[in-house]
Amino acid sequence: MYVGLVAQKNNSRAAFLAAELRQQLRAEGASVAVDTTTADTLDVDGTPIDDFDDCDLVVSIGGDGTFLYAARGSDGTPILGVNLGEVGFLNAVGPDEAVDVVLDQVAAFRAGEMTVRETPRLAAHGDGWTAPPTTNEVVVQGPIRGPSGGVDLDVRVDGSRYSSSRADGVLVATPTGSTAYNLSESGPLVHPGVDGLVVNEMCAREGMPPLVVGLDSEITVHVSGSDEAVVVGDGRVLRELDPPTDVRVGRADSPMRVAGPTSDFFEALGKLD
Repeated sequence: MYVGLVAQKNNSRAAFLAAELRQQLRAEGASVAVDTTTADTLDVDGTPIDDFDDCDLVVSIGGDGTFLYAARGSDGTPILGVNLGEVGFLNAVGPDEAVDVVLDQVAAFRAGEMTVRETPRLAAHGDGWTAPPTTNEVVVQGPIRGPSGGVDLDVRVDGSRYSSSRADGVLVATPTGSTAYNLSESGPLVHPGVDGLVVNEMCAREGMPPLVVGLDSEITVHVSGSDEAVVVGDGRVLRELDPPTDVRVGRADSPMRVAGPTSDFFEALGKLD
């Protein structure tokens, strides 16, 4: 079995746990890859995160941001998240139980019994381009947030107009992403068992309330005017836009795959207080 380890950057506790997991996994006969940043901390050979899709399992150690970073490089590979005390919607395993849970997953994989659940991701498309899939959200916005950074937007759901306004931007989130950027923009929480997407305008002058649509809906954002705009996915700029142009956002063909125990959604919500 081939296991990838990704530890939160500049977190000594995460690096220590990665070193322990590496040692225990190698003792069990597993091959282990460590992302280059973590490898520098541990003074071992590193593997670029983009090569982690060759792994059978990726273990993310840290918070949700580390999990998203691991997910970008391990397209289709099951990910197990170890939570180091943050809210941890994506990380269901505590640090004290991490070694035992990871070794249990190794044993389950070898027995052909590893349970993996799938959660939807998003893909943004435009004329002649397709952005990499995102786990939490896709945002179409001006190059900066604030009074001087808005854009003129027309938002359609499956071809029907939902809103037309000037706004800082519009955000499309998965249920997983409803607790992230969407929540900070006063969007609704969506239980992970709900098959839906959130459409949420950001500081719109004459916008509509946030809307939950079907998981297979396509949201088309027409950016008009001469203002610059960008497409941002999970906090990264994915594409610079030259308006007028359309950005289509919908469910990606490949879901995110998650291994290990599930987190208690409502328990995690309690950490938001």
